[in-house]
Amino acid sequence: MPDIEYLKIPKDRIGALIGPKGQVKKMIEDFTQTILDIDSEEGTVEISPRENMEDPLGVWKSNTIIKAIARGFSPENALKLKDDDYYFEIIKIPLYVGKSKKALARYKGRIIGKDGKTRELIIEMADVAMAVYGKTVSLIGEMENLMVAKEAVEMILNGSRHKSVYGFLEAKKQDRKMKEFKNLIGLETEDEIEFRDDI
Repeated sequence: MPDIEYLKIPKDRIGALIGPKGQVKKMIEDFTQTILDIDSEEGTVEISPRENMEDPLGVWKSNTIIKAIARGFSPENALKLKDDDYYFEIIKIPLYVGKSKKALARYKGRIIGKDGKTRELIIEMADVAMAVYGKTVSLIGEMENLMVAKEAVEMILNGSRHKSVYGFLEAKKQDRKMKEFKNLIGLETEDEIEFRDDI
């Protein structure tokens, strides 16, 4: 039987985790076959497996979904993590820019962009969900898309100009479209063609 896990989350995210009339809590419990015991005063969550749990990763999935909500994601985006094709990544801003509050605020501002433009472009071009909360930037998406979005965020944190980041995202989006198109019409990728030539 999987172990019980304990999580501490920001108190201002408890409401989002429980949801109206406890709906979000119930959805997480049903999707992951777990039982959540939430202490609103302490900001702690106990995750325990249900007796009839079929998915051995249920507690782990529940833990990841809760962490995503704690990092600022809407429950709708966090619940995508019940799907095995979706991954969750947390980027800790101070690891890149140091502990200065001014630097933290400045770089958070650069990641979000004027009127949220930069954040929206990363979400749209990399096809991910993204949350900027506290000292972190978090991402949810399929692995390949997640890596593109992470690289774009790291470029900003390492001081790249927005123009360079947008160019990088545009190129990656075109690559993805081309790959999807080739898959759609059943065209072999260059790697497969080269491999066959070597035979």
